[in-house]
Amino acid sequence: MKNNQSKPRVALVTGASAGMGKEFAKALIAEGMVVYTAARRVEQMDDLKAAGAIPLRMDITNEEQVKALVARIENDHGGVDVLINNAGFGMFGAMEDTSIDDARYQFEVNIFGLARLTQLLIPSMRGKKAGTIINISSMGGKVYFPLGAWYHATKHALEGWSDCLRVELAQFGINVVVIEPGAINTEFSDVMSGPMLERSGKTVYSKLANKLAESIQTTVNNTSASTNPQVITNLIIKAVRAKKPKTRYAAGLYAKPMMFIRKWFGDRVYDKMLFAMYKTN
Repeated sequence: MKNNQSKPRVALVTGASAGMGKEFAKALIAEGMVVYTAARRVEQMDDLKAAGAIPLRMDITNEEQVKALVARIENDHGGVDVLINNAGFGMFGAMEDTSIDDARYQFEVNIFGLARLTQLLIPSMRGKKAGTIINISSMGGKVYFPLGAWYHATKHALEGWSDCLRVELAQFGINVVVIEPGAINTEFSDVMSGPMLERSGKTVYSKLANKLAESIQTTVNNTSASTNPQVITNLIIKAVRAKKPKTRYAAGLYAKPMMFIRKWFGDRVYDKMLFAMYKTN
């Protein structure tokens, strides 16, 4: 009879069709884990399937798809040991130019969908008195940039939500970890810039929007500037391996210095730095 401890740990990575999520999944497979991957674009996870992952289609905002995914994992493996809440996107544009419907969708993806999935997976973790929930936040959960009001609102919310969840679940042996990436070399920048210019590229905020888009493009084109996703993957593996992981891990271009300036020098100094960075005249 096999010892239960010899069974591989089970992980779920959301938003695994591209970028950091895909790299997280590959790293967890290399760790010998059973890895489920979830995304709307399931066809873009064929490489993960070939590597040994179990890809499933899931829109994080679709209640029925979320429930079906959880039921599948619980039926096959009794739940997950590691949940990596990576699904999310950055919606930029002036607050005034952004519809409330778009703002609601930003929250549906980055907060409410993530929270619902977590709610459904917690009971099996409680039953085992073990588990690790890793929430992918951003340095944007501690700092802010112009035209990112709704995105930063979701990431600030995720930080506070994670803190409360960590304290609530500690009694059950479940760890809650926040990862705060800086500027990472992924498709995030392309997804961010286009819609931002559509919203604010021709409004009273056009100068600021074009300045920000130009800054993003410069960073993306400078391969020595933006950080390789592997840096964040290394943090994921460190947290997964640790018996008592840190509550937060930060890495990537700008992350630590920007958070340091905001924390220790205050809002006025941080604002002046942003005014200098995105000066429009």
